Amino acid sequence: MSRLDPLLQLVLPFLLVGAIVLLYRWAARAGHSFVPRAVRPGPPTEYGLLVPVAAPADNEEALRLTALLDRAGVRNTLVRTTQGPRIMVWRDQAHRARALLQ
Repeated sequence: MSRLDPLLQLVLPFLLVGAIVLLYRWAARAGHSFVPRAVRPGPPTEYGLLVPVAAPADNEEALRLTALLDRAGVRNTLVRTTQGPRIMVWRDQAHRARALLQ
């Protein structure tokens, strides 16, 4: 056993470093990150099935309008677009939301 100890002491650090390098390469492969990218605002038309129903002037108005829609049972979200904040709802609820906000 004494003849294997020096060999083990020489090879084991290289194996550990190799395992760490492989683990790092797996974790940092291109296109995948553990850190989310910063949100990039887009135009109001880039939100898929959501459509804009209001363009609040400030945060206070946005909170008031979203609370009104919440109380009425209309699912909504406040998004930051390239044209300013917009309250978005699902396309099938847009008519009802616009009627509530008038």
